[in-house]
Amino acid sequence: MNTRLYRAAFLVAVVPLLLAAFTLTRPTGLAAPQLPPSFDTSDAVALTRQLVSEYPNRTPGSSGAVGAAGWFADQLRPYGLESQTDIWTQNVLGLGNVTLRNLTAVVPGQSPLAIVIMAHRDDTGAGAGANDNASGTAALIELAREYAQPASDATQPVQAAHTLVFLSTDAGAWGSLGAVRFLRHTAYRGKIVAVINLDAIAGSGPARIAIAGDRPRSPALALVATAERRIAEQTGHEPEHTGLLGQLVDLAFPFTPYEQGPFVAREIPALTLTSANNRPPAAFGDDAASLNRDRFEALGKSAQQLLASLDAGLELAQGTSSYVLIGQRALRGWALELLLVSLTFPFFVGVVDLFAFCRRRRIRLAPAATALRSRLAVWGFAGAVFTCFLGLGLWPHGAAEPPRLAGTVAGGWPTLTLSAFAILSVLGWIVGRDRIAPRRPVHPDEHLAGHAVALLGMAVVTLLVIATNPFALIFVLPALHLWLWLPQWSDRHVAVRLLALAGGLVGPALIPISLGVRFGLGFDAFWYLVVLVAVGYVSFVPVVIALAGGAIAGQLGAIAVGRYAPYPDRGERRRLGPIRRTIRFAVLLRRDRQRHSVL
Repeated sequence: MNTRLYRAAFLVAVVPLLLAAFTLTRPTGLAAPQLPPSFDTSDAVALTRQLVSEYPNRTPGSSGAVGAAGWFADQLRPYGLESQTDIWTQNVLGLGNVTLRNLTAVVPGQSPLAIVIMAHRDDTGAGAGANDNASGTAALIELAREYAQPASDATQPVQAAHTLVFLSTDAGAWGSLGAVRFLRHTAYRGKIVAVINLDAIAGSGPARIAIAGDRPRSPALALVATAERRIAEQTGHEPEHTGLLGQLVDLAFPFTPYEQGPFVAREIPALTLTSANNRPPAAFGDDAASLNRDRFEALGKSAQQLLASLDAGLELAQGTSSYVLIGQRALRGWALELLLVSLTFPFFVGVVDLFAFCRRRRIRLAPAATALRSRLAVWGFAGAVFTCFLGLGLWPHGAAEPPRLAGTVAGGWPTLTLSAFAILSVLGWIVGRDRIAPRRPVHPDEHLAGHAVALLGMAVVTLLVIATNPFALIFVLPALHLWLWLPQWSDRHVAVRLLALAGGLVGPALIPISLGVRFGLGFDAFWYLVVLVAVGYVSFVPVVIALAGGAIAGQLGAIAVGRYAPYPDRGERRRLGPIRRTIRFAVLLRRDRQRHSVL
């Protein structure tokens, strides 16, 4: 590889880098409402305590969940707000088929365009669920009362410019199932222009905004900036949000446990106000005594003021886009995508140069390509076994949404199923390895051909990543620029080559690291990834790309440790293949046993 050409190719990234720097913008929020907030914290705390005391267990499908739904409707009825109930049955991962209930109360406005204010009503059943999410439910009731007070000489109801939909969802703590159901069946589909989700707003943690979606999208910058300003006005501090690397990972691997995710995925601007971290708080100890009244008041008033700002000037905060927040500024997603794509250009230049070098030296690439095909078949076999297990019901199955991050769903590793899957995958590897195991000394040119074919395969994988989600290039770029040097380092110590190979795997490792560290799953992140694939939250295409990447890494790893061999020519192969040899061995063994039994 021409290293000077490779280094010079980085000049292509200069223009996107400058463009990204000049497109950094400071988001502009909507104006604050003229009237001060009237959120009644004492009433909200009292409602929270009442819900927790009467229905501490609101697990979806339980009697407590049914009672809590009726309780919510009863709290709004004296204010002239009748709730509509949507009842359905769904398979909830960890619970089975249960009956769920969404409740909506609508305040008509001057415009048919709707603002949704929502909170999930259920809990995990492991605790009383005071903060998560009786606090959000109580705040939702208080906000609804503000717009539906009984008219009298002393008080008049607030007239909304937009239609306001107050939504109490079920199974929000079990995968945002209520939010998904609402999106699919609401009469306001196509009319929703903004969503405010209240989740665990009475904890001791700092005020926080969650904006990630189930797709690489983000809510309108004006909506986020407005929420930040309203929170800062009430708390005296800017709210927290996910850091730069976390935002990049969220765009590259869209994932969120909060209910704004399904709305953002459907290009509806939505965000969550919370006092929790990246994940909802632990259920144990979540009782009424743990409520933080000051945080409850601040976020309750912030939500009220945010709603008023949106109602007055929502047209400036509509739509979704992609971006990352850097301090007080935002980097547009299209500029970031362009920068990431430009960083792949040196790799493509290096691969083309390596391929041209092999052609000039008349190095045969076909045996190396066939060896890579065999490795692809092995990884494809593992994927086929996984799919068969899924069809047999051996993997978890449920809605294609992120299941809860605690309990048996996230930590209940099925040892027997995983062992069977591992055994079958290893058997597939043994069968596939028979053709590509070294049987003779391998010429350096054959090693170079193996490198070239594997890197050409990485080029194809990179193009697929660009076509599906350019943000996911952050998982690929380390491998591109480290593995490209492996042919150059073929004479280095094996430890150097293995270190370069491992460095390339840092990119995809960001996914389990993010799940394990940011969302508190630890080593259960690996099993949780399996669950996300099994339920269909991670789609087919990324899985295929990951399997192809594993096969390529396998070929480069075999070269690095000196165990690589090109696919043998016809004269080098054994007379029988591995499957036929296994069958022949079994037949001969049975005949031998029968002969001994006769004697």
